[in-house]
Amino acid sequence: MGATEAHGPHLPLGTDTIIAIAMARAGAERLTGQGMTAVLLTPCSYSAAPFAAGFPGTLSVSASTVRELVLDVARELTRLQFMALAIANAHLDPAHLGALNEAAERARDEGLLPVAVPDLTRRATASKLGDEFKSGACHAGRYEGSIVMAEHPELVREEIRKSLTPNPASLSTAIRAGLSTFEQAGGPRAYFGWPADASTEEGEATVGVLGEILAEAVHEAIALRGTS
Repeated sequence: MGATEAHGPHLPLGTDTIIAIAMARAGAERLTGQGMTAVLLTPCSYSAAPFAAGFPGTLSVSASTVRELVLDVARELTRLQFMALAIANAHLDPAHLGALNEAAERARDEGLLPVAVPDLTRRATASKLGDEFKSGACHAGRYEGSIVMAEHPELVREEIRKSLTPNPASLSTAIRAGLSTFEQAGGPRAYFGWPADASTEEGEATVGVLGEILAEAVHEAIALRGTS
């Protein structure tokens, strides 16, 4: 699950989808190595993205659309007798995260296959993804920029990226304060963090960590279903 939204003047609108695809691939490889069979579904590149709605290129759909899409996919995978639906999610807008969590809860209520949604914003998980991610200033910064550089370097505007000054404003702090847009949160150019510090090497390492997080979520979801 990704999104189509502004990621500063240096990263593509599809940044979240690029990261999600990399996370799904890495998670599938890890699960395969553990003796499971993982099937990669096509990515979803549209979601609720109200935080970035003020910037050109952002296409936001309703949270209810996201919830119902995930539920319908879960129903189909249940019909086809899959063990679980793992969501490799790289979009952290609160509206989007809420929709995914609602879908997972509804799936449980309906008796569908477990929907594994690893929450990257949880402190224990965020600590695995570097200091910038933990700070909450991680939209189109070092964390995301590094992964896009590793996956699709041709889509990064390198001269612009290297020229961008740090923006340490924390999105997580802004969200807790009730703010609802990038502009209000202190991101007038739709980026937060340290984009000039991004590197291909960090991106490759981070994709591996994301794959581990996704695989762990799958095992936890299946184990919980077995005890329910």
